[in-house]
Amino acid sequence: MHFYTSSALTARFRMRTKAVMTDTMPDSLIPYDEIVQEALRAVVGRVLGEVEATGGTLPGNHHFYITFKTTAPGVDIPAALKKRFPDEMTIVLQNKFWDLSVSDEGFCVGLSFNQIPSLLNVPFSAITAFVDPAVDFGLEFQATNADDDIEGHAAAENDGSERDAASRITSTDDGSNVVTVDFGKKD
Repeated sequence: MHFYTSSALTARFRMRTKAVMTDTMPDSLIPYDEIVQEALRAVVGRVLGEVEATGGTLPGNHHFYITFKTTAPGVDIPAALKKRFPDEMTIVLQNKFWDLSVSDEGFCVGLSFNQIPSLLNVPFSAITAFVDPAVDFGLEFQATNADDDIEGHAAAENDGSERDAASRITSTDDGSNVVTVDFGKKD
């Protein structure tokens, strides 16, 4: 029996994915990429649900950077935030958040931006990254819309956040436990 660390499994998965997914492979009739994306988003839901169950208390040094598409269907954020972040934004759940509520479809949370309290409703399908810097864990997701480009975005800006860990979201070659799944859809 073999045991692998998350980074070793990620490296093995990347190698396997790159070796198997080539331009000569036929299109799959099974939507593997959608199934995997849905399962990984369920991880985010479970983690947030456990935090909700404890009354919004994060254990130890855990804190989360959650990046999502602001224009994705179902996202409900204040107009000022949508104007400031017209494509994508990152929020931090650490010390100053309230009213975390998690459902099967997404989550709702209260955060403060420039001392203005705001309520954000985010469906799991809008999430593009989830990072817990306390344990160097992260998940990256494909954008919800095929014509959306994944680009860099502004660092997390809700009050009371650490800004430097947002740069870890796209770092996958440094031995961290970031899982990136890309099945290389044919266009």
